[in-house]
Amino acid sequence: MPHDIRNYIDGRFETSGNTFDDINPVDGSLVGRVHVAGQDMVNRAVAAARAALSGPWGRSSGAERAASLHKVADGIEARFDEFVAAEIADTGKPLAQANTLDIPRAISNLRFFAGLAHGRSSELFATDTADGAGAINYTVQKPLGVVAVISPWNLPLLLLTWKLGPALAAGNTVVAKPSEETPGSATLLAEVMHEAGVPPGVFNLVHGFGAGSTGEFLCAHEDVDAITFTGESATGSAIMRAAAANVKALSFELGGKNPAIVFDDADFARALDGTVRSVFSNCGQVCLCSERVYVHESLFDQFVAALKSRAEALRIGWPADAQTEMGPLVSRGHRDKVLGYYALARAEGATVVTGGGVPEFGDRRDNGAWVQPTILTGLPESARCVREEIFGPVCHVAPFATEDQVIAMANDSAYGLAAAIWTEDMARAHRVAQQIEAGIVWVNCWYLRDLRTPFGGVKLSGVGREGGQYSMNFYSEPSNICIKL
Repeated sequence: MPHDIRNYIDGRFETSGNTFDDINPVDGSLVGRVHVAGQDMVNRAVAAARAALSGPWGRSSGAERAASLHKVADGIEARFDEFVAAEIADTGKPLAQANTLDIPRAISNLRFFAGLAHGRSSELFATDTADGAGAINYTVQKPLGVVAVISPWNLPLLLLTWKLGPALAAGNTVVAKPSEETPGSATLLAEVMHEAGVPPGVFNLVHGFGAGSTGEFLCAHEDVDAITFTGESATGSAIMRAAAANVKALSFELGGKNPAIVFDDADFARALDGTVRSVFSNCGQVCLCSERVYVHESLFDQFVAALKSRAEALRIGWPADAQTEMGPLVSRGHRDKVLGYYALARAEGATVVTGGGVPEFGDRRDNGAWVQPTILTGLPESARCVREEIFGPVCHVAPFATEDQVIAMANDSAYGLAAAIWTEDMARAHRVAQQIEAGIVWVNCWYLRDLRTPFGGVKLSGVGREGGQYSMNFYSEPSNICIKL
């Protein structure tokens, strides 16, 4: 039964006169009707967040904020199955992934940053002054203020809480805008926030689109102090332009065209397993996925054949089926984009090793947003399909001869988010990893994350770092106080 997906402003759920349909990408069915927050709603959400900074939340201790985050995490746990259902309804991802990654990691994010919630002061030291007297300096860590959190559709709750946790732990208030493709779990989170007793205005949720709509109204708002965004690089550029007039603090985790490098001494089975994961996980809709795979020429034919076999064996099916390994893309619109790249690859002269089309089911799924896992070879490094982010279950595999050659190929990209290196030679691993232009380089693994480590990209892949104290440094700013003795 379709339901209303509402905004949450100053502790109240609100509808509007403007709605759009939330569509299930599995079969094209209607999930709910999303109420768009117009300029007035965004203004009220920002005003509520600003007012909450002067209330109890603005005077709260780190321990009190930590307790609130733990209570919200408890609330997600209590409604775990509802969150899983909402995530699947919006994304079509397999139940096993939502059960073991998306929702558990969202809970972990909140608990992890609760542990980093801090007080207001840090360094304290004495100095001499120019007139020979002494002084005491200490640093006060202050919240940035009102933070706009704009989260993507590929890992909706996981990436929303990845930003929300440190923002609230540092004492900020938040206006969140989830992707219009995946509004469900964010709205459930607002319900949990309400039930957990988070003060009105501390967390606000507005739904809508980007340019000329909710997202632009929020990013350009003069009373928003900082913007954190995960999504496409082009959208990041647009947000940066909207924020420029008021010189807001920005943290962007953007797109990637990530390389995976398989050396001739790699553990073949482990490299194959890891590459299957890094290409096809979440239907290729992860900014960290490997869309460029470089394999040493001595292994190239064998590796391509093995990768083809594994891709064709992937179980594509209903999310609730425990055997399902890959679901649909997030929408038919995104499917059109991915299929457009499949057609472009052929036009550019690619060999389609496998896939390149749409699976046929003979049931309701034919109304969904499905595509086949696809492997390409034979394109030059200058081809658009090698240079542009596709964000689907697809990779281009190319051979290389030398270490220097593959480093140059890997770095010849406008992006620089992540890379994976497969080798049993640890001297080579360290040597190559340090030359790769990327924010994170995995060696003999992929998507292995320690939440304390810095996460982000270079070039078109982002601005700033998230994770552990790196997140806390962004969401607060130091103010030095000097007292002459």
